[in-house]
Amino acid sequence: MTIFAAILVTLGCLLGVVLTLITLPGTWVMLLIALACWAWRPELYTWHPLVAALVLAVLAEVAEFLGSAVGASRAGGTRSGVIGAVVGAIIGLIVGSIFLPIPIVGSIVGAVVGAGLGAGAGERTLGKQTWHASWTIGVGAARGRLIAIVVKTAFAGAMAVVLVAAAFWP
Repeated sequence: MTIFAAILVTLGCLLGVVLTLITLPGTWVMLLIALACWAWRPELYTWHPLVAALVLAVLAEVAEFLGSAVGASRAGGTRSGVIGAVVGAIIGLIVGSIFLPIPIVGSIVGAVVGAGLGAGAGERTLGKQTWHASWTIGVGAARGRLIAIVVKTAFAGAMAVVLVAAAFWP
């Protein structure tokens, strides 16, 4: 049964990496599946890989949260642009998934474009920036969001390696 639990962890990690790539909480799905399998089969893990996975999940969330915000602020954005980038990314994710129904691509494109449009709109309306400045800030937010997706997916991949390796090689 321990091998079966390790296989479940492996499948959960694959699912988690894909969910992370489409900007859903895949890191937490991986961690919950690993914890559930550990509760079921305590010999599956020591506490070390679970703590390492938790640390990686937290770092991934920090990277994702800061991505658009850092991109917008580095381009000269204010708080209005940062908030617009975060809200725009969430709305863009949903809209992109619906109107660009190519798996994974629609979600990523939607989140990136949404972050850019949200930051630009926030700067133009609330931040009273010029069109040019708003556009520049929006592009910075979109770049930051794309980098955040890549970085968070890399963290998810590292989590998957830690959890799967520890499940099969105690």
